[in-house]
Amino acid sequence: MRTRVRGWRWRRNSLRRRSDVIEAWTVVAVALLILVGAPLVGVLTGWWAYGQARRTVVAQTEDRRHVRAEVVGRTPDALPSAEAGREYTYRATVRWTEPGEGPRTGTARVPAGTRPGETVDVWFDGRGRSVPPPPSATTVWQHSLTLGICATAGSAGVVLLGNMAVRRAANRHRMAEWERAWARKEPEWTRRRA
Repeated sequence: MRTRVRGWRWRRNSLRRRSDVIEAWTVVAVALLILVGAPLVGVLTGWWAYGQARRTVVAQTEDRRHVRAEVVGRTPDALPSAEAGREYTYRATVRWTEPGEGPRTGTARVPAGTRPGETVDVWFDGRGRSVPPPPSATTVWQHSLTLGICATAGSAGVVLLGNMAVRRAANRHRMAEWERAWARKEPEWTRRRA
């Protein structure tokens, strides 16, 4: 039957070694860093990512304009493609009316299955190129949350790797101490001279 003694590394006794004390303090530090430090890093990273993403959304919203356009034809040899996890799209010729400028025609990405004559929502940048719409608030939150979770997991991983390195060094030191102690005691027990 095995008895486990809790806190033996903290008590003063003749069996406690310096490496035991270092290992005990390392456990406290690792617990504190994983329970407090890693989540704090995640929150700060998510907060930073949210601010960056919001600035990007504001900049894209200022640069891009939304128009309702009528599909007038397909661009020759247009192959469907998926954009940023959205549905498949293909390039088509569209026509829309700019306020104060009259009708305009251009090429834009429209959802697959759109037929000529249908009205679609398209976005154009300041140079008149067809672009995807600015990210939504949900996309910004997902981006921030993902980066926060990854930062938390990454910092916890770094802490655990550091703990593993400290424990390995402590074990190596402990084995060297045991070897030295055995070299001193072995002659007494085996009645040999060193």
